[in-house]
Amino acid sequence: MVTKTAADTRERILRAAAALLAAAGRDGLSTRAVSAAAGVQPPALYRLFGDKDGLLDAVAAYGFDEYLTSKRALGSTGDAVADLRRGWDLHIEFGLSRPEFYVLMYGDARPGRTSPAGREAEAMLRSIVERVAAAGRLRVSVERAARLVHATGMGVVLSLIATPEEERDPELSETARETVLSRILTGAAEPAGSDLPERAIALRAGLDGATVLTGAERVLLAEWLDRIADA
Repeated sequence: MVTKTAADTRERILRAAAALLAAAGRDGLSTRAVSAAAGVQPPALYRLFGDKDGLLDAVAAYGFDEYLTSKRALGSTGDAVADLRRGWDLHIEFGLSRPEFYVLMYGDARPGRTSPAGREAEAMLRSIVERVAAAGRLRVSVERAARLVHATGMGVVLSLIATPEEERDPELSETARETVLSRILTGAAEPAGSDLPERAIALRAGLDGATVLTGAERVLLAEWLDRIADA
């Protein structure tokens, strides 16, 4: 019963915080305002979330749950590159439909601090990029490709959010997406593994299955392959 009560209180606080965020942006998320809107005392909020940063992370995760659910539901078409495009489009669509949550999630980036929701979203992106690599379609390392896609997509969303809707370039997202893909992908007509970087990337994608190597040997070989891929 105690656990259920705590869970109910947490849910009530998150609903109140989400409503305040949508109405007043991040400035409306003071602990006093959230506590009052949820009908709880501030100490209850601190017990459940630790501090304001903990509350903000929880609110971002709460808002991102819809996005993560949609991203999980995308599944696979069997074409990793097509799935990468679909993932990009879903990310942009979510950011523009829920700008307050998106800015809370990505608009105050700090070194070494990534919310659990952010880590899950990045892991999903990396998984798709790894599939692209395994298909022999990647011309840079998985790490570099994932970072480039993530950084560019985030920049597109934040730029569009900051632009009045009537002034937004409707082709910006697609142009940015295809520019990034042209940088990280091999040509569709090119045979997989046609040059050394592509061979290194394809080998790196399957390295975890190389049980003949020790863990330390796999780590060292992975480092070498990434250096070849990004040379």
